[in-house]
Amino acid sequence: MWNVTSQKFGGNALGLQRAVGFGSYQTAWTWLHKMRRAMVRPGRDRLSGTVEVDETYVGGEEPGVRGRETYKKAIVAIAIEIHSPKGFGRVRLHRVADVSATSLTPFVCNAVEPGSVVRTDGWSGYDRIHKHGYTRDMTLISSSGDPAHVALPGPHRIASLLKRWLLGTLQGAVSNKHLDYYLDEYTFRFNRRNSRARGLLFYRLVEHAVQAEPAPYAKIVASDEEHDHNI
Repeated sequence: MWNVTSQKFGGNALGLQRAVGFGSYQTAWTWLHKMRRAMVRPGRDRLSGTVEVDETYVGGEEPGVRGRETYKKAIVAIAIEIHSPKGFGRVRLHRVADVSATSLTPFVCNAVEPGSVVRTDGWSGYDRIHKHGYTRDMTLISSSGDPAHVALPGPHRIASLLKRWLLGTLQGAVSNKHLDYYLDEYTFRFNRRNSRARGLLFYRLVEHAVQAEPAPYAKIVASDEEHDHNI
């Protein structure tokens, strides 16, 4: 746990195997996934204040696919607190099945405290959130004259950093099946990016681990496993 949390950008299974001396790659891979499952504190507070929400796509190129369509990429919903006059707060990331209101409304409700201002683009998938106690601050990208990264800088910044992290630390070797747990690790690290010492991340991981459910190898690799913790 110290080896994983003391590295600024995290580690991969091969590096952990070498550092700790595990006999197999599978053991190192399993231990990393055990720790990722402990990186989310049960009952954690939702985001609040002004929160920007958007989606991004994780995966390879899809020639001929435009807009919000995708055939094989994973769709990741992003919510991030926006501080005034500048700066970002906490982030929440979660893989969603599609970009419909059926998928995006529950994401907002689970990630953001009611009463918050939620900034989005004009996508219809967010049309229902006002019914759940949110004030929607909508920007129509096509008519604003600003590119998406200017209108919603928070999610676009997170999307860029996330993809760089997945490629750099994990060489992009992340399956859609386990993606949510890699998102948990990124969230854990980003939300503690201003910690005074790396030891604080270690302390938090230990604190969370004693509350987490056991995650044996068979459960981790089960094809029907659901990512059912609080998002």
